[in-house]
Amino acid sequence: MNKLKIKFVDFWSGFDNLKNDFYEILSKKYEVEISDNPDILFYSIFGKEHLKYNCVRVFFTGEDIVPDFNICDYGIGFANIGFGQRYLRMPLYNLFQYKKFFEIAISVHNEAVNKREKFCSFVYSNNKADSQREEFYNLLSKYKKVDSGGRYLNNIGGPVEDKFLFQKQYKFSIAFENTSTIGYTTEKLIEAKAAGTIPIYWGNPEITKEFNSKSFINCHEYSNFDEVIEKIIELDNNEEKYKSYLNEEFLLDRSWKEKLERDFEKFLYNIVEENKIVRSRGLATRGYEAKLQRYETVYSNKIVREVVNVLKKLGFIKFEEK
Repeated sequence: MNKLKIKFVDFWSGFDNLKNDFYEILSKKYEVEISDNPDILFYSIFGKEHLKYNCVRVFFTGEDIVPDFNICDYGIGFANIGFGQRYLRMPLYNLFQYKKFFEIAISVHNEAVNKREKFCSFVYSNNKADSQREEFYNLLSKYKKVDSGGRYLNNIGGPVEDKFLFQKQYKFSIAFENTSTIGYTTEKLIEAKAAGTIPIYWGNPEITKEFNSKSFINCHEYSNFDEVIEKIIELDNNEEKYKSYLNEEFLLDRSWKEKLERDFEKFLYNIVEENKIVRSRGLATRGYEAKLQRYETVYSNKIVREVVNVLKKLGFIKFEEK
């Protein structure tokens, strides 16, 4: 078995270097070592340490951000873009801790869901998302109380400890992404569906390319939120129609999930076998990297900027921008 040295930098707090999809897949074929002198560097958006490494760089994001191919050799993200063998679209719901909910979601239609008296859940802590999420929450709340169990707009006396168990008590769940972008499908829809609710989804306008919208309420199929709420009221008051959504298969083509996993393995193995820096190393790119290393602001996503600003205020990030 060939040896392979890798390293993870600029990932979120709590990221486990040994228990993640990258390490586990590569360990099937190689003798993997976490090293400060890596052959391949995996990095994400929470820092700039990756700029210190002059090896093959692989960018991964769980946010609505497109990889900067001036900086990375390969990218993994949500965007529906083509960049040859240098990019793979891999939804977050098929990675890390979210995979277990994906497995449940695709078979939940076979389960007998107990009748639920509680109306609708809303579980968010991020208050920097698209304003349409709060707008819809307020509109639906005019019909019936929506129980908000996160830190954002909380109305049940405090945040819940287990989002999944909380959602399992409700007939509906608001499953809105932070933003609406083609291809940007996170865990929100999948967790809500796995909980046996009818998710109310907004985010990826092309979500029906992935999942059967007869099994959830797809806001993108309606002209406005008023029409969406009319549909919710109809289902809330018609048990037969409500159950028809629960009984629909969520994933119509199960081979698609297997293809996602095969493509991910193939993508990672190709990076190792090629073992080649393919990003530009010209003068202009070197100058660009030098500017980034001077901590100039390059974040293209509002959420990331806000996170960084909060960490600065709390003293976890200490540097001066030049």
